[in-house]
Amino acid sequence: MPELSDWCATIFDHGETAWREYRSAAWYVERLRAEGFTVEEGSGGMPTAFCAEWHNAAGPVVGMYAEYDGIPGNCQAAVPYQAPREGLNVHAGGHTDPHSGLGIGALGGLLATKAAMEKHGIKGGLRFTGEPAEKVRGSKPIHAAKGYYDGLAGMLSFHPFYMLPMCNTVRWDTHCGAAYSVIYRFICDQPENWGMRDGAPIPQAHNAVRAPGANDALNLMYTSSKTLRDSMLPHSGGWSISEAILTAGQATADNLPAALADINYMMRVPTIEMAEQVIAGLDRNARAAAEMTGCRYERHWVAKSRPGLANHAMANLVWDVMQAVGPPVWPENGLEMGREVQRNLGLPATPDPFIDALTRLQDPHEAEAILRRSLPPEQLHSTSDDYTDMCWHTPTARFYVARPALRAPSGSAIPAWAMNALGGIPATIDPMVQTAAKVCAASALRLLEDADARARAMDEFTQRTGGGIGGENWIPPLCDYEPPLDFRWPEYVTTPRGFDWWFPAGG
Repeated sequence: MPELSDWCATIFDHGETAWREYRSAAWYVERLRAEGFTVEEGSGGMPTAFCAEWHNAAGPVVGMYAEYDGIPGNCQAAVPYQAPREGLNVHAGGHTDPHSGLGIGALGGLLATKAAMEKHGIKGGLRFTGEPAEKVRGSKPIHAAKGYYDGLAGMLSFHPFYMLPMCNTVRWDTHCGAAYSVIYRFICDQPENWGMRDGAPIPQAHNAVRAPGANDALNLMYTSSKTLRDSMLPHSGGWSISEAILTAGQATADNLPAALADINYMMRVPTIEMAEQVIAGLDRNARAAAEMTGCRYERHWVAKSRPGLANHAMANLVWDVMQAVGPPVWPENGLEMGREVQRNLGLPATPDPFIDALTRLQDPHEAEAILRRSLPPEQLHSTSDDYTDMCWHTPTARFYVARPALRAPSGSAIPAWAMNALGGIPATIDPMVQTAAKVCAASALRLLEDADARARAMDEFTQRTGGGIGGENWIPPLCDYEPPLDFRWPEYVTTPRGFDWWFPAGG
């Protein structure tokens, strides 16, 4: 489908970030409706999510999905040199993985599957969900809890990748782990009570001492959690905690305590139990920080995401397709664009600018063995992505198609802008998108036409969950919260100055 190139460039240029992907979601909704899908906008109570359905008859239904959120601080134009997109600065949002190619690759597979069903009379249906805020594991726990993945014959989960062993392969046993994301909000709404003695409140003069406020509480939370991080979990097991300050204090300088401050923590861990242990530690730190500064605090959930569930029948089905389709192949104009990036990095241009792993398939069993070398035997999950919530509602295959990545000469490193640019330049990203679309379509058609393959996948799902949805080994959705929409997530704004990032391009 030649249109995929332009579509991918469109989403890449939007560069929208978590919970604020308004233009990207609207584009998908319009496109899907034009292709004959019935689309629910704002699915799961999330304004930038959607759920599209198409059926030509009663029969099995296959699921696919798009992600389209980028990351703040990674604004890069689709050019072979470092430059933000026009009218913005580098601090604006941009696609890193790139989710622009992820979503369009899956969409291409979806539309190719629909065309084949119509042409050959293959009965059944397709479901395509729009998944915002993957970078904070946002939408899929919510969609899962509200039933959007129920009733499917299978789910196809594609992601771009470039590093061994998870390049041009399918995950086997070791799927992604659990993840919790939470916002701690500190509120200073009674500063006059700070340090009261004999009933005398603190003075309010600008040259007098002031009460500590929400900024002070946030700083104490930040530093104490950094200090105690090594004690929250063992020094093994593949876990991480990262933080982002969303709101900090007042807009102008004055001798008044900051009234409000938000900090977001993201925990990526192999198990739910480990996530709960980290939350308990962070809760203690938040209580202490609030008490020390005369503030109060609130805890707001962003994500509570389950670890993944393997399905060998689905993995084998997709792996058979990947072997028939083959890895991406970069034509000469794509290779030359890679060389141009090399030159602009001050590196020698090479005949084969991309790393070798991109152009060969990786057997899933061999990939599993390589992955296990760096993991303790008792660790059953590794790395992070919220496709894992789909796995508990339908047989799911997680597969990776190579995205362009430059080889780095010994002693050098490739900067983030170069990776981001390669994910947006049509000549370098289109081979990945086209290959992913083929794998999605051929896998979906196999599921729709092969009753035995569907039965094997569902039998394995039932066995692993101890009876399917609700079974004795099934992990129910963890989502017991509403979508975290009303926080100061970074976003684009329109002001009298025009369209801009949330702080101006001149900043």
